[in-house]
Amino acid sequence: ETPPVDGRRGGALPSVCPQHTDMPEEMRVETMELCVTACEKFATNNESAAKMIKESMDKKFGSSWHVVIGEGFGFEVTHEVKNLLYMFFGGSLAVCVWKCS
Repeated sequence: ETPPVDGRRGGALPSVCPQHTDMPEEMRVETMELCVTACEKFATNNESAAKMIKESMDKKFGSSWHVVIGEGFGFEVTHEVKNLLYMFFGGSLAVCVWKCS
């Protein structure tokens, strides 16, 4: 099991466990911080959290980013190399972020 990641300056991300990523370190940390912010801001609305993450990623890293947030799902996606993050937040909430053009 992967331990929680220390990605913020001055402290650890709350209950964040990356499962798989091929992103460069700086992009990974920034994306994980964005995911935490969105999931905390929209704690009861995964669709709004996913929309916030997608729009922020499109703006920062160019389109087309895709985001799935939920519990108990599996996935198989085609993505651009170095543009995939799959993580858990707060225990059982999974977040998958990937780019494909």
